[in-house]
Amino acid sequence: MHVLILGGTTEARALAGLLHDDVRVTSSLAGRVATPRLPAGEVRIGGFGGADGLAAWLREHSVDAVIDATHPFAERISFNAAGAAATAHVPLLALRRPGWVPVEGDDWHEVASLEAAAAALDGLGDGVDRVFLTTGRMGLAAFADRPEWFLVRSVDAPEAPMPARTEVLLDRGPFGLDGEREILSRHRIDVLVTKDSGGAATAPKLQAAREAGIPVVVVRRPPVPQGVPTAATPEEAAAWVRKA
Repeated sequence: MHVLILGGTTEARALAGLLHDDVRVTSSLAGRVATPRLPAGEVRIGGFGGADGLAAWLREHSVDAVIDATHPFAERISFNAAGAAATAHVPLLALRRPGWVPVEGDDWHEVASLEAAAAALDGLGDGVDRVFLTTGRMGLAAFADRPEWFLVRSVDAPEAPMPARTEVLLDRGPFGLDGEREILSRHRIDVLVTKDSGGAATAPKLQAAREAGIPVVVVRRPPVPQGVPTAATPEEAAAWVRKA
């Protein structure tokens, strides 16, 4: 059996580790991170050329099942995967870690997009000037015209366009609570902006913001393509593969 796992997430690597002793596993990474953490099994890096290219690859390499374990915000590849799997008549499962849920003490402002997140800063009061932006390096253009000072955290250095007042912090999760508290304090952060990525690796920033009384602008994740079944854990996905 040949299984294609799309994505370099923590869950994708865990799934590859669960499967590679029993089935042939190929993990496909987008190539956006310069030094990715490689999973067990075969690895390919780069795109497929859209849904048609992916469908052709599935046929050419006799793929029996596809797991979309990409980042919850990798909307384009998720829809390409749905189209390709349908065209190639290959079963598809989306592996999605559960999203975050606000708890007592949180001051969340949920929005639908990065552009809406940038606009939401206007509604947080005149005292908001220092923003901890943890949405990754690819969407900074949405904030490029903002007057606030931004601390941008990403694995690799971002490229323009970006806000004029920006400091870049290059780091890779998981992040601990003490470190997140220190960042908020040292940089005098007024607001945290994040995507609802879910998972434990980057969740401590939410607790640190709650403790500090800092508002959090949360970008809601896009939906999984219609008709695609989902699993919440690598173990659930591995069980699905073995039944496919």
